[in-house]
Amino acid sequence: MRIDAAGWLADCPDCELLPSPNFDARPDCDIELLVIHNISLPPDEFGGQGVQQLFSNTLDRDEHPYYRTIPEGRVSSHFYLRRDGHLIQFVSILERAWHAGLSCWQGRTRCNDFAVGIELEGSDHVPFTDAQYAALHSLTLALRATCPALKGIAGHSHIAPVRKTDPGPHFDWLRYLADLPA
Repeated sequence: MRIDAAGWLADCPDCELLPSPNFDARPDCDIELLVIHNISLPPDEFGGQGVQQLFSNTLDRDEHPYYRTIPEGRVSSHFYLRRDGHLIQFVSILERAWHAGLSCWQGRTRCNDFAVGIELEGSDHVPFTDAQYAALHSLTLALRATCPALKGIAGHSHIAPVRKTDPGPHFDWLRYLADLPA
């Protein structure tokens, strides 16, 4: 797996590109942070198309009662990692995806400006899968090879602790970070 010059996944047989309209230009700064999230739509239900529809502005709010509770707005992430390890890219890493919201990391606000967002299909209530950890490891290595300034890794809860809890108590930080070069 690698990231091409346009900021998209390449050489990745279990990857899919599904461009989202929910992005804008990054300010002139390096990508320094990787932010890990969890998401499932409806909550705690896996395998559906809700996340892809949310990120592509095609979510049918009448399809599930929960969908009517989601605030109107446009959101996205650079990547979405399914429970089986399938990886979907929505936004080029060269662009700013809208995943972090109000956020702060090491005294810097507006983390979307300098971060790449990875959503893991999951919730705060269940462990993540071996396939997700393996794909996340490969993706992290590809991102580091492409973005030399990428040194930070944080959960959404680290950069927005008042608002967010993800990736949640079941994300095994030691497992994820153990095999990554320092």
